[in-house]
Amino acid sequence: QARLVESGGGLVQPGGSLRLSCAGSRMFFSTYDMAWYRQAPGKQRELVAFITSLGSTNYADPVKGRFTISRDNAKNTMYLQMNSLKPEDTAVYYCKATRSKDGYWGQGTQVTVSS
Repeated sequence: QARLVESGGGLVQPGGSLRLSCAGSRMFFSTYDMAWYRQAPGKQRELVAFITSLGSTNYADPVKGRFTISRDNAKNTMYLQMNSLKPEDTAVYYCKATRSKDGYWGQGTQVTVSS
C-alpha cells in the first residue's frame, strides 16, 4: 500500500512563506500524478494545485502567482512553495497521488496564517 506523508506546515504571519513537502513510499512515485488539496474549517476540500507525472502544472485561481508546485522524482517528493500567504490560506493541506483508478491521500498538515 502506497504511503504519503506531508510536512512543513505551521504558523506564519500574513505575507510570509512556507514550503510543504509530500514524501511518497511503497509506490512508483514518478508514474503518479500528484496534487495538493486544502480544507478550511467548515468548508469542502478544494484542489490547490496539481502536477502530472510528466511535469505539467495547474493552479486554482486563488493561489495563482503565489504558490508553486514541483516534484523531485529522485527523492519521491512533491513540494508546494507558498509565498505571500493570506489568512484565507489557513487550512489543512493534503497531498494526493493518482494513477489510473488508484488514489492515495496523506494525513494532512496544518497551515495557519495569522498575525
